Amino acid sequence: MNDYFVLVIIASLTVDAAVGDPDFSLHPVRLLGALAAKAESASRYLFLTPGKEDSRIRLRMAGFGSWLAVCGCAIAFALLLGFLARRAGVIPGIIADIFIIWASIAPSDLARHALRIERALRSDMKNALPQPLTGRIAVSMIVGRKTEYLSYGEVSRAAVESVAESSIDGVAAPLFWACIFGPAAAFAYRAINTMDSMFGHKNARYFYFGFFPARADDAVNYLPARISSLLACVAAPVLGFSLKGSLESFFKYRLAHASPNAGHPEAAYAGALGISLGGPASYDEGIVDKPFMNPRGREPEPGDIRKATRLMYAQTVFSAAVFIACRQALKAVIKW
Repeated sequence: MNDYFVLVIIASLTVDAAVGDPDFSLHPVRLLGALAAKAESASRYLFLTPGKEDSRIRLRMAGFGSWLAVCGCAIAFALLLGFLARRAGVIPGIIADIFIIWASIAPSDLARHALRIERALRSDMKNALPQPLTGRIAVSMIVGRKTEYLSYGEVSRAAVESVAESSIDGVAAPLFWACIFGPAAAFAYRAINTMDSMFGHKNARYFYFGFFPARADDAVNYLPARISSLLACVAAPVLGFSLKGSLESFFKYRLAHASPNAGHPEAAYAGALGISLGGPASYDEGIVDKPFMNPRGREPEPGDIRKATRLMYAQTVFSAAVFIACRQALKAVIKW
């Protein structure tokens, strides 16, 4: 990591704001997803016995094999691209670093999906629909829960929760690892998070197979979730949201969530916006009785989705600045 790294971070965020996350088959993250699917098939073939119920140990070994293969390929790709680019000159090296970090973050894509839900809800309300029919369809694109019976408030709640949680795994965490260990670490994080999204389900197929990918995702999100969620509280008053409410909710409810990391941003966002998040949600595996975050807050409304996206952007700026400062401090201490 050289002295131009601050420029790389700023440029990566700028490129994301300008072009977002284009939907094409050769996008690096989509290639990671395709690779993970191939790795799953290969590891199941190598470790498991067709037609038999394998032990949890063998299933976990198969999941670990997939995880190791995909992470190794992601790191190798990022390092090789950076190495070859730098051999061509400083400018190509900078462009390669920007490309890798841009591919690892997704704030614009997150905002685009969230605002699509808000527009759908407002359209349903304008048409005086008793239930948010198009809003349910829109929110189903970014959440894993069942959406066919959600009310307006429940769709709004699901969207805000998704923005809050994705402010970490879609933005803050890859920026954190990029600042600490470089662009290859950001892309490795994206591989880990992709495998958690694909394998970290608590159903019969993935309960044991996805054990290691899910635990690895928990581990790499641990520090970013806590640091960046606290920074979301600090950023809240800049947008006219409640600093006091955000901090109170963050410290009181951040550990109430079943996930070791998701509760931190959700608690911060709930207090900042003065709304209640969490509560029971329906998934394929059944009803999950999630704890409420900021239970004294009001029910979310469509307008809270836009507020959440604004807070996500402010949180991103604060997080990038703090993570860069951490990198500079580490560099000074250990003569990086």
